[in-house]
Amino acid sequence: MNKTAGQYKEVILNCRSIFEKKGIDYGTAWRILRVSSLTDQLFIKAQRIRTIEETGENKVGESVEDEYIAIVNYCIMGLIQLELGVANEEMSIEDALKLYDQKSLMSFQLMEKKNHDYGEAWRNMRVSSLTDLIMVKILRTKQIEDNKGITLISEGIDANYLDMLNYAVFALIKLKE
Repeated sequence: MNKTAGQYKEVILNCRSIFEKKGIDYGTAWRILRVSSLTDQLFIKAQRIRTIEETGENKVGESVEDEYIAIVNYCIMGLIQLELGVANEEMSIEDALKLYDQKSLMSFQLMEKKNHDYGEAWRNMRVSSLTDLIMVKILRTKQIEDNKGITLISEGIDANYLDMLNYAVFALIKLKE
């Protein structure tokens, strides 16, 4: 488990670095996005990964790793939007990074609990299965959004974002190994 914790934190630090650099380049314009738009961005990224996995061709040039990093960062943006709501103005990159750290810690703590209970089952999975699980979570999230956030017995959008984030981190760890 200590190995996983270290690998997880390393992946998150890399994702955070990219989030910060893009924040410096672009600001936090993503604050105007509705949660459903972030879910659609997640769909685009996961679909691209899946297409590359199935065809073996990458014509755009951005790596699969870059797409998993984008999934991590879009999930964190989504969690922030769920908490704060959509804004008509940007926030400072410093405030965005504080929220990033809060949400990534939340995902880490969830990972530790689930990793304990599931016995690190993800280590025996294929990366393509992690991609598929992300796709399932995206489709579930879209259905919840279409239902105006109302569920009868299922977890909400936030839980799905946290799971997608963790699956993407696991994929990044596996791709590095």
